[in-house]
Amino acid sequence: MKVLIPSALRSYTEAAQAEADGATLAAVLADLDRLYPGIRFRMIDEQNRMRAHIRFFVNGTQARDLAQPLRPTDELVIVQALSGG
Repeated sequence: MKVLIPSALRSYTEAAQAEADGATLAAVLADLDRLYPGIRFRMIDEQNRMRAHIRFFVNGTQARDLAQPLRPTDELVIVQALSGG
């Protein structure tokens, strides 16, 4: 499946998009981590929860659960919130 990568994580992928496989959001993120070691930890914390500043959108709809089923034809967009003062 096509995965769009935010600029803050492109140091892992060296590209704006990547390909990953998996039947769930968690599986796709695990596959991304297999391909680009360390990227998953930037999105998922030690308690296996989505980090507060990361959002996942599947075909334009926000995914709120790592168990969300995905199809190979889906498009996953990873969005990283910006913060500052």
